[in-house]
Amino acid sequence: MPPDGAEGGVRDERVPYVPRLLRALVRADELWLAVLAACVGCGAGLLVSAMIHATQLAHRLLFAAPGEGRISGLPAIIPLRALLVPTLGGLVFGLLGLLVVRCIPGRPVDPIEANALHGGRMSMRDSAIVALQTVLSNAVGASVGLEAGFTQIGAATGSRLGRMFRVRREDLRLLVGCGAAGAIGAAFDAPLAGAFYAFELVIGTYSLANLAPVAAASVCAIGVTHLLHSAAPGVSVILPAELRVDDYLPIATLGIVAALLGVGLMYCVTLAEALFRRSGLPVWMRPAIGGLVVGLLALVSPTVMSSGHWAMRVALEHAYPTGWVLALLAMKALASSVSIGAGFRGGLFFASLYLGVLTGAAFAGGLALISATPLSAELCALVGMSAMAVAVVGAPMTMVFLALEMTGSLPLTAAVLVASVIASLTVRRTFGYSFATWRFHLRGESIRSAVDVGWIRTLTVGRMMRHDVKTLCQDIKVQAARQAYPLGSAQRIVLVDQSGRYVGLVLVPDLYVDTVLPDETLSRFAQYRDQMLVPQMNLREAIARFAQAESDALVVVDSEEGRQVRGMLTEQHALRRYSEELDRSRRELAGEKRSGS
Repeated sequence: MPPDGAEGGVRDERVPYVPRLLRALVRADELWLAVLAACVGCGAGLLVSAMIHATQLAHRLLFAAPGEGRISGLPAIIPLRALLVPTLGGLVFGLLGLLVVRCIPGRPVDPIEANALHGGRMSMRDSAIVALQTVLSNAVGASVGLEAGFTQIGAATGSRLGRMFRVRREDLRLLVGCGAAGAIGAAFDAPLAGAFYAFELVIGTYSLANLAPVAAASVCAIGVTHLLHSAAPGVSVILPAELRVDDYLPIATLGIVAALLGVGLMYCVTLAEALFRRSGLPVWMRPAIGGLVVGLLALVSPTVMSSGHWAMRVALEHAYPTGWVLALLAMKALASSVSIGAGFRGGLFFASLYLGVLTGAAFAGGLALISATPLSAELCALVGMSAMAVAVVGAPMTMVFLALEMTGSLPLTAAVLVASVIASLTVRRTFGYSFATWRFHLRGESIRSAVDVGWIRTLTVGRMMRHDVKTLCQDIKVQAARQAYPLGSAQRIVLVDQSGRYVGLVLVPDLYVDTVLPDETLSRFAQYRDQMLVPQMNLREAIARFAQAESDALVVVDSEEGRQVRGMLTEQHALRRYSEELDRSRRELAGEKRSGS
């Protein structure tokens, strides 16, 4: 008798569907990557909570701030503390910075630069120093945001964990984005905003294959902050239930105004840095002067201090006179510019949110004077907040989801979408950079996003060139060259002088033209005498040199001074490698390599 479940004595080897599915999931790279991303998110949430609690404790101790220690929301600060703490704190910060520079040379790599140039590789030590410097800057009242430290340490956590498990280059870049997503999601208690911050700024693109790890990191980070009671409190504002069609014209105008002010803010930061450099002050003393300026402004209003995160919430929930709003806008912009220009560590994301709220409130006040049906001040403030942050940070969808998660208002979300898109287009047309990419530009880096372009720099001429180069001395006669290289045996010959220095290229068919005399020397036929490549050139530079020389092959020499021949590279091979790497990069961005499609 055949066994149960078999026919004709053949055993039934069918496996139940659910166990098969479970085994497939366990083997899936996506599941393993999502688990790593969740761990990165938990680490980011823990570190963000620690930084938030550390700054609040410092504010309570240094400024005698009541409650949770949020100094930017206080109506006033003890004048002596307002002056001494930022000044002396700036001096301590400057001296510590001098010590760090001497003991740990080099510049820390931020998440965007890491993903764009270094395949997601970040130093945990350097990132921890950046996070500590950010906490210290914020703790003494400098007008900088904590988000720079949040994203730095969160992204470094992802990079470190990825390198521990030896993940692939594209997965390491993704884990860096997961760390940034967890950091921003935890900072705002907004999982969608955190996820799209990673997609737009740190990963460089959105793909369905990357959604699960990034979402897992953001949600896990927020869960940790809730467990540690460091989640950002909600905002209570009254918003209109719907918007009229004609309301979108002032909303679009507000987007343009906020964008132009954002560009002005970035220029002001650069100007402040230039003024401090020209002042002749030692680098370690500049933060003390910047802290003194911030302290003087804080005597007028403490809202200029720290990141302004709590001041933003106060401004949203309380109506200020338009004149006072404009004064706060000018003071906060000055405080942020001076703080960063003096050398304090931090970012402009949080500051841009507060500046945007003030811009929107001032815009609403002006609109009320010329319109019979003006927009509400709360609506303008939130739209201005989003548009200003888009102008400075460069992440429109991040701000759209942040506005939605902060308020739950769909009409506001539509208004923010319009203003954010217009602000992004305005900045792109008038300025061309976000704050992060503008800083790269000032350093001479041509980075416009976090899209991986590091392979261009690592793919050098020395790696691509062919070493078997045919060379002849330039004094050899044409007859001897014809005997050494019959027609069809080679396409080109490299000419060198008696010392082996490159002289030029000779095309073999040119030696067999009827008008060529056999006793002529090869130097007469030399081409591309000053068109060479060097092994250190990257692929992009090599392609540009081919276009400049209008040649399909160039000689590689050790240096333009030495001119010792090392190899040859053809334009066809360089373009093929460029195309292959572009296709690989595209598939990585789309998640095709990971999913196996």
